[in-house]
Amino acid sequence: MAEADERYDPKSIEPKWQSRWEDADIFRTTEDPGKPKAYGLDFFPYPSGAGISVGHCRNYIPTDVYCRLMRMAGHNVLHPMGWDAFGLPAENEAIQKRSHPKKTVPQYIATYKRQMKLIGIGYDWSREINSSDPSYYRWTQWCFNVLFRRGLAYRSFAPANWCPSCRTVLANEEVQGGLCWRCGSPAEKKQLPQWFFKITDYADRLLYDLDDLDWPEGIKMMQRNWIGRSEGVEFQMEVAGTGKSFRAFTTRIDTIFGVTFCVFAPEHPLVAEVTAPECRAAVEEYVRQAQHVSEMDRMAAERERTGVFTGAYAINPVNGEHVPIWVADYVLMGYGTGAIMAVPGHDERDFDFARKYGLEIRRVICPPGKNPNDPITEAEPADGVMVNSGDFTGLPSDEGKERLAEWFESRGLGERKVNYRLRDWLISRQRYWGAPIPIVHCTSCGEVAVPDEQLPVLLPDVENYEPSGTGESPLAAIPEFVDTSCPRCGRGAKRETDTMGGFACSSWYFLRFADPHNQERAWDPEKVAYWLPVDCYVGGAEHAVMHLLYARFWTKVFYDAGLVPFQEPFERLVNQGMVLAQTPYRRPREGERLRVGEEGILISRPEAERLPSDQVIWKWEKMSKSKGNVVTPEEVVDEYGADALRVYELFVAPFDMNVQWSTEGIVGANRFLGRVWRLFWQARPLFIREWRDLLGDEFDDRSRELRRKTHTTIKRVCDDIRDFRFNTAVAAMMEWLNAIADFVQVGTPERQHRVALSEAVEAFMRLLSPIAPHIADELWERYGFTGFLFLDQLPVYDEAVAAADEVTIAVQVNGKLRATLSAPASASNSDLEQLALGHPKVTPHLAGVTVRKVIVVPGRLVNIVAN
Repeated sequence: MAEADERYDPKSIEPKWQSRWEDADIFRTTEDPGKPKAYGLDFFPYPSGAGISVGHCRNYIPTDVYCRLMRMAGHNVLHPMGWDAFGLPAENEAIQKRSHPKKTVPQYIATYKRQMKLIGIGYDWSREINSSDPSYYRWTQWCFNVLFRRGLAYRSFAPANWCPSCRTVLANEEVQGGLCWRCGSPAEKKQLPQWFFKITDYADRLLYDLDDLDWPEGIKMMQRNWIGRSEGVEFQMEVAGTGKSFRAFTTRIDTIFGVTFCVFAPEHPLVAEVTAPECRAAVEEYVRQAQHVSEMDRMAAERERTGVFTGAYAINPVNGEHVPIWVADYVLMGYGTGAIMAVPGHDERDFDFARKYGLEIRRVICPPGKNPNDPITEAEPADGVMVNSGDFTGLPSDEGKERLAEWFESRGLGERKVNYRLRDWLISRQRYWGAPIPIVHCTSCGEVAVPDEQLPVLLPDVENYEPSGTGESPLAAIPEFVDTSCPRCGRGAKRETDTMGGFACSSWYFLRFADPHNQERAWDPEKVAYWLPVDCYVGGAEHAVMHLLYARFWTKVFYDAGLVPFQEPFERLVNQGMVLAQTPYRRPREGERLRVGEEGILISRPEAERLPSDQVIWKWEKMSKSKGNVVTPEEVVDEYGADALRVYELFVAPFDMNVQWSTEGIVGANRFLGRVWRLFWQARPLFIREWRDLLGDEFDDRSRELRRKTHTTIKRVCDDIRDFRFNTAVAAMMEWLNAIADFVQVGTPERQHRVALSEAVEAFMRLLSPIAPHIADELWERYGFTGFLFLDQLPVYDEAVAAADEVTIAVQVNGKLRATLSAPASASNSDLEQLALGHPKVTPHLAGVTVRKVIVVPGRLVNIVAN
């Protein structure tokens, strides 16, 4: 045995097998109705100049392991990859590099592909798609037309973030703490005509269909909260002395006698009309400041409530009380009516606000166990009995809600209503790098969709694509693009110059993967019906209420249009944990301005190493280019190998947990693979290729125990990988390797020993293949086998072999453990009962009592009930 063969050398093994896999095109997938299908998909990544990090590998590697195992288990597997290449990140990075997205995006894609191949990901690259390619966005525009023709796309004025210094529209993520991310100027709101999709028409279906999805409960709850369905009463309140009125919505009409003030959103149209002259300056300044705060920040639970009094009063319709009207930014114009009745005794936000500004807090609902006369020390949102509520006093909350709803409706002051927090999806971007919205504006015909046969509306090839400075898209400054003719009447018309946000491209890409090269239609219905829905969708939880919600919405629209035979795109969703890296911050110097939420100035690692230790704050943070804490796959593969990186990412922690990057962990993974290599070289002379023909031989206890370990591990590893319990699957492989090593060390002189060892070795190589495919294929070849393990089969689990000869049974008396006993695995319940009753450690506890019942849990427990 040559010395070179005894040394594990991933640098020679891994490139060899990656080249062979590519030459043989083993990952190419075709439809095969004779096999069950398995569609495994990673979230659509957008390629950036930083390439992927080992943090990104946290979902790419596990998905690959799952798909490889399913292929070896006999499924027809679709595992594709493509690029979410349109959108703000790609455009901004190109602007910073003074280049063009059409040049930078292909460069970034090439880097991503090289890195993914470097770590052995088995994508079917023949199905690769790029959302910025006209052959793809032609069909994104077609999808827009589907929604437009069904009345689900419309244009309306809406506020956009605007930087008066840069003179450009900002995406929400470009506004940080109310400031422009580029220049630091306060962002404002600018009313612009923009395109929306009517996702609110699907609110109930999006909500109720969540129940049947195999998704993390946390993600489903986030979507439920985002949709925010609430049933209540919308009613009218008069503004005293003005002749004006407004409508308010509440889910707790039973608390209306506890209203001690009302609150308008800063954007409410009545703010300017009802504000008293002496309060006008303060109100206008507050409204101006509110324009710089995002809705998400305004709704944050931990944020301090602020507001200003308008000088006006509202009249409570149930008791005629005059209550002050305030303006506060914790009320949003987009939810309900933009005005609320504030009941601080029974709502936490209102309670905090009332405490801060010295407003009355009144109890009108008495929860169980409370005295109605006790002082209120915190908000009491629970239902109870109505108190201090006029003629309704003494009614339970539920009955009070019904009676008060009837009271408002009978007087024409209000009505029952269902409200949603969900808003229509704003799809417009006043940007260059996106799919042009396929609409023509005609003075005679209005808004006209570009006919499908005239798609794609091509993004013009221009040198200058930076923001226009007017709030319009840069496309508006290109007459050759804008000036066109109306598809309906033939007269002169103008093209829509907004482009679609990137979420449009990712709302249907999973359908295109089923038929990526079709030039006649977006997808072949038969191919989509074969592959979809996606069986296992893998990605981060940060897209819970955007991409995942939008993709579900589009799928339901396509279903209603008869274009797909299913209503949900992703049957199963799994979220990976993040990989964290140590990130250095320098303590701020006098006068230095910190970013929102930071306690120091982000610095590079070399700079941190030059500073005194007491000047540096180290934090565990998500790997990201912006934090400068990225570890690349190249760094790890160059030193330890791709298979070691794969084993580490799988073994370091449960799939959905965050992990702290550790070089020691990579060393351990590399050491494990080196041990596999050495042991299998040691075992190779003992291997019998025809071991299956010799399974009829008698096996001694040692051989039977190794075979039992082999078959129990086969089941455990396969089950764990299917359930995304990769860390326990790798742990099982490690335990199994120890068992094989112990078996070899004792010696295997007889044929029965060699047969048991051969079975274990071959099964181990097959099961190692999804996890560490390079070393598995190399060992497979060194053992004299041909072909690729990816195209082979998983080892077969035999329940009879895995069954133990004996089991250990716990014996309890009245629930307390009194003894354990060994029994044949085949023992009946009656046998176990007799063994337990006669056990010498049990009989003393039965003296002088009567056995009333004996409960037997086969293979585990006997519980004797006696008194």
